[in-house]
Amino acid sequence: MSLTIDDIVGLLRAKGHAQYDGEPVTQLEHALQSAHRAEQEGAGSALIAAALLHDLGHLLHEFGETPARQGLDDLHQYRCLPFLRPLFGAATLEPIRLHVDAKRFLCAREPGYLDALSPDSQRSLVLQGGVFGDAQARAFEALPHAQDAIRLRRWDDEAKCADADVPGLAHFVPHLEASAAAHRVAAGRPLRAGV
Repeated sequence: MSLTIDDIVGLLRAKGHAQYDGEPVTQLEHALQSAHRAEQEGAGSALIAAALLHDLGHLLHEFGETPARQGLDDLHQYRCLPFLRPLFGAATLEPIRLHVDAKRFLCAREPGYLDALSPDSQRSLVLQGGVFGDAQARAFEALPHAQDAIRLRRWDDEAKCADADVPGLAHFVPHLEASAAAHRVAAGRPLRAGV
C-alpha cells in the first residue's frame, strides 16, 4: 500500500508522539529537527523530504519502543520504502535507504564518530551489521546517493535535542509536495492535485 502526503502527515501526527529509541525526543521531534537541519544547510526539497521521513519505518512496525534493546533490528530504512516508492524518487528514497549504511561508513572512516554516537545508536549499530570493513566502505562511497546519505546521517545524529525550537510539520509539507511533483515529472506522469 502506498501512502499519500496526507497519509504521511496523519501517520506522523498519530504515531509521532512515541519516544525516539533511547533519546530525549519523540519520533516527530526527531523528524522535524532532521528536516530543519537539512533546510538550514540549503538542501533541496528531495533531501529535506528524506530528512523528514528517514525514520518513518519506525512507525510502521509493531515491535514497540526501542527494538534495539530487545535485540531487534527493525530494518526501518527498508520498511518504509514500499509505502513511499510510488510517491517519491531516488533523490528522496536512496538517502533514506542508505542512512544506516552511512552510519556504518562514518564509523569506519571518521575517527571519533563511533564514540560520539548515542548509546542506542551504538547498540543498533551492532544489530545493523557493525562498522564497515574497507571494501564495504569503498563500495558504499561509490553509490550514487552516498554523499546525500552521509549528510542525512549527520542531521540524524544532531536531531536529538530536547525542546529544540523548530518549525512544525506543516512547514515541511511543501517540501514533500515538491519532491513528489519532481518525481512525477521525471517519471512522465502528469501532476495532479493532492499528489
